[in-house]
Amino acid sequence: MKRNKTCPFCYIRRLFTGNPCASVKPKLSDYDNGAKTTPPMGWSSWNTFRNRIDENMILETARAMKDNGLIDAGYIHLNLDDNWHSSMRDANGDLQGDLQTFPHGIKRLAEEVNAMGLKLGAYTSNGTLTCEDLPASLGRESADAYTLARWGIEYFKYDFCHNIPISQYAPLIYSIAVSKFDGNVTEYSVHNAVLGGLARFMTDKALPTGGYVSGLDRNYGDITYRNIQADEDGEYVLSVNVKKYGRYEKYLRVQVNDGEEYEIDFPPQKTPNLTGRFQTVVRLKAGKNKIKLYNPVTCKADSEMYQYLRMGNALKSAAARVAEENGTEIKPITFSICEWGWGKPYNWGAKAGNLWRTTPDIRPWWWWIKLIYNHTVKLYKYSSAGHFNDPDMLEVGNGKLTYDQNVSHFSLWCMMNSPLILGNDLRSMSEGVKKIITNKNLIAINQDALAKQAKRVKRGAIDVLAKPLADGGTAICFFNKTSHSAGISYNLNKLCSDDYVSLKAASSYALCDQWTGETLNTNGKLKLKLKKYQCKVYIIK
Repeated sequence: MKRNKTCPFCYIRRLFTGNPCASVKPKLSDYDNGAKTTPPMGWSSWNTFRNRIDENMILETARAMKDNGLIDAGYIHLNLDDNWHSSMRDANGDLQGDLQTFPHGIKRLAEEVNAMGLKLGAYTSNGTLTCEDLPASLGRESADAYTLARWGIEYFKYDFCHNIPISQYAPLIYSIAVSKFDGNVTEYSVHNAVLGGLARFMTDKALPTGGYVSGLDRNYGDITYRNIQADEDGEYVLSVNVKKYGRYEKYLRVQVNDGEEYEIDFPPQKTPNLTGRFQTVVRLKAGKNKIKLYNPVTCKADSEMYQYLRMGNALKSAAARVAEENGTEIKPITFSICEWGWGKPYNWGAKAGNLWRTTPDIRPWWWWIKLIYNHTVKLYKYSSAGHFNDPDMLEVGNGKLTYDQNVSHFSLWCMMNSPLILGNDLRSMSEGVKKIITNKNLIAINQDALAKQAKRVKRGAIDVLAKPLADGGTAICFFNKTSHSAGISYNLNKLCSDDYVSLKAASSYALCDQWTGETLNTNGKLKLKLKKYQCKVYIIK
């Protein structure tokens, strides 16, 4: 950890006190872009086709979704994963489709799939390149979001390859300056600001203000100007004047009037001159304004949160801009955060997007699917309407999964309120696979308006999951994780005292099997036998 000109006492204090990751409880409102509040449903190219995608195959898949009744079942997103775009940006620096495999462009493709009743999705990465080493969007969020919105993209998966974390260090600030694009500049010395936390004024007589403020690194301190004057509401240029120091990147967030926030990145600094000036454009109100400068990045998870939040905001702004330009209603872009779960995105994902990956990539391996399930099922408290844990795309119909494994995989994803994004070849799937993925009862559980993820209420060889439903009913799932048949005894009355499930107590219960349609009645005590890897899902009335 660099000292970065922090006062010696403050630096020692930091070493001994540590600093918890601030992203655990970010002071941000939940992400709201107008997308639907139940889990997204659709298909993605990655699981089966990887880099072998082209325009004709995508259109064939769209027709297969329509002809096989998948659109009617709710699968409305058709998502291009990596390898849809060219390694070259166009003459304007914008993303463009692969010039050979998508020769008619992505906008036309979106129009064609729209005509079939589908919404087109696309992909890049929160890095300098995608996972397939193609152009990505880190540092180009606004421009790329606008390109996607212009094309009519309505789902966006943002991966995490080639990521460069935001610096945890802040610049050494000696003043700020505000102007209205007219050359009339008002400068405010750090002597006119209130210092918080470990921020300290450090003497340097070579600077115009006689010194600078350090100690803003890793959310340890902040600078607040309370009397920034503006003649009228509108946009103003904000310059942050710094003492150049350190051949490493630095970062600031600018909070205006306890509301809107802006970012400034500072490159590694060479020092032929002692000082430097870095700018952003902020919105001020007429009269006095408050501006706070700080760096909240205490760990890699914070960096991820702010970077994904940056793209989420860019997508919302781009969708609104395109709607205004075209005189149409806003087309929300469902935002899928694909961070692989390393930075515990369930702690902050609802602030930045609509869904967030909980684990690394899925594979059509039963042991791996079970591992993903076992991790994601524990995160039920973090899922809510419009914000979902994402254990990755479905592998139903892929690999060597048995019928019961496919049924269980689909059942668990439905119970966990997971996005239902198919990953098999829809042009050649079997009737058995089609029957699984179009099961109306399971889809209804997944798409229930209450949008609550199932809670695992019993863990063992057979797990028991319970999911409260909007109509007051409860979905219950029994999942045999073992490689042999097993039995379970369970008393449904236990769910009545569970505050999350809140099953209504009754002298008897009717349970309808959501796969077979069979009904059984019980006073609450159940005894079930399940085959290896089998799931049984019931609605309790």
